[in-house]
Amino acid sequence: MNVCIGLGVWRYHHGVVLLGKMVVSADTIRTAVGVIGNATALVLFFSPAPTFRRIWKSRSVEQFPAAPYLAALLNCMMWVLYGLPMVHPHSTLVLTINGSGLVIELVYVLVFLGCSHGDQRLRVLSVLLLEVALVGAVGALILTLVHGHERRSLIAGVLCVIFGTGMYAAPLSAMRQVIRTRSVEFMPLPLSLASFLNGLCWTTYATIRFDLYITIPNGLGVAFAVAQLALHVVYRGSTARQKKGGRREAEIGLAKPSGSGGLEEELANGIRVDSGVVSVEETNASSVGTTNKHLEV
Repeated sequence: MNVCIGLGVWRYHHGVVLLGKMVVSADTIRTAVGVIGNATALVLFFSPAPTFRRIWKSRSVEQFPAAPYLAALLNCMMWVLYGLPMVHPHSTLVLTINGSGLVIELVYVLVFLGCSHGDQRLRVLSVLLLEVALVGAVGALILTLVHGHERRSLIAGVLCVIFGTGMYAAPLSAMRQVIRTRSVEFMPLPLSLASFLNGLCWTTYATIRFDLYITIPNGLGVAFAVAQLALHVVYRGSTARQKKGGRREAEIGLAKPSGSGGLEEELANGIRVDSGVVSVEETNASSVGTTNKHLEV
């Protein structure tokens, strides 16, 4: 198969791409795409950093949901299991990026735990412990009861598809909130954009040498990210107006204490004036009474 692109002719034959006299194997291209996928995945993992800086400074999770970060943590743990040499050999790129993501997402969840309160903190902690127990149990069962790379890859891959889809679908709760409030404030644009780029790279990676387990969740991730980006386009203007209105209300709220203080002061002054008037009237009355007494005398 020959394809004319730009300056040369690309020929694909038995997993090898030929450009003129250059020979590039499909594995080399796949590795290059995987490296780019690792870079976009790191951007995806670090994109919530401004959100968590805001949470840490305010010591409050506000209306940010924990679901996307718990789902991402579970997804990373499952892909680390999938990428182990004794489960699915030659998956170094999958193993390294998801190992890094596991650490980053765990930090996010711990910050969320530290800044949440009451029932919400208890729910997040319960889900975190359940996830760790689940992945530990699955890993132990696969490595002890299942033999052969193919069978281990099948079981771990199916679970990765399920939980990977869950990670990309987790922002659906944020999307529902966006539609309800007509504001994208709590669905950060960097996170949506990074999700799109990451899903696109890993879908490409999986199709060069077809891997169904990587293709399904990342293909769905691209679709969900496109929907999120569409919401950003639709509600960007209304979000700006709401923020402007919020700032105006905040300014009014800040002005009220001084105003109310001034009113209180005026009322207090009025009372003192009234007291002074009463005092003057009493003094006048006393003076009049004294004068009358003198007249009577």
